[in-house]
Amino acid sequence: MDNEDFQARRSFIFMPGVSPDMFPKALATGADIVCIDLEDAIAPNHKEDARTKTMKLFETPQAKDGVERMVRINCLRTTDGMADVQAAIASSAPPPALMLPKVASPDEVKALDELLTEHDMPTRLHVIIETNAGLEAAYDIAQSSGRIDAMFFGGVDMAAELRAANKWETLLYARSRVVHAAAGAGLDVIDVPYLDLDDMEGMGIEAQHAADLGFTGKGSIHPKQIAPLNEIFSPSDAAIAHARRVIAAFEEGDSGLVVLDNKLIEKPVLRTMYRTVRVAEKIAAQS
Repeated sequence: MDNEDFQARRSFIFMPGVSPDMFPKALATGADIVCIDLEDAIAPNHKEDARTKTMKLFETPQAKDGVERMVRINCLRTTDGMADVQAAIASSAPPPALMLPKVASPDEVKALDELLTEHDMPTRLHVIIETNAGLEAAYDIAQSSGRIDAMFFGGVDMAAELRAANKWETLLYARSRVVHAAAGAGLDVIDVPYLDLDDMEGMGIEAQHAADLGFTGKGSIHPKQIAPLNEIFSPSDAAIAHARRVIAAFEEGDSGLVVLDNKLIEKPVLRTMYRTVRVAEKIAAQS
């Protein structure tokens, strides 16, 4: 993947599929990902209207503005989810990516991948891990399709499934499992939005904890959360400089390890170093 195709995924924001007038506003928030929602934000009697309006949005050519566009469909194990997929396949300009909620097994992802392949669709996939079954199968789900670009942690539903409080400490095990699964497949991994708009400090603390744990981004529920999230999940100047030095050291050497600043560095860290540089270059190109 060249850097033009590389996507930074530091932040995302949802908008309801029944309100297409919100799309330009969402794209202008500064979020790396804008996801049009056909699932939780839409009442059952409005699903068909939201589906029609959402698919129509992509009939207009999309600007190459660095913002990743996707649609969160309904669970694939429901009739609404099947209708969403059918609408995407039937569309003359389908969404570039679909977000799959409540994924419970790799089989459902594989089945959708095969269906999209049969219809010659390049559609990318993003999966949400938010159920006990999904958490147990997270590693296999991450490996189930080459179309998957990112895993999302659905903390609210996961807390309910686990009968746990929706707090950082109580969900640390679940978050760690999702990070482990995503890292094993080389995917981005995005944390659940912070729900208290009046607690920006708390959001920043949780986002930093997520970054330290291995998450590459975090969701938002309001545009005012996006700039702080982008900052937290952007590599610092020191991190970028270090990454470039590590890459240069390995490229100049011919072994699986190097010593830099009296510290031993093994070759597996190169993947992280290359990603750091790519994210930095992508951010700079969008500035």
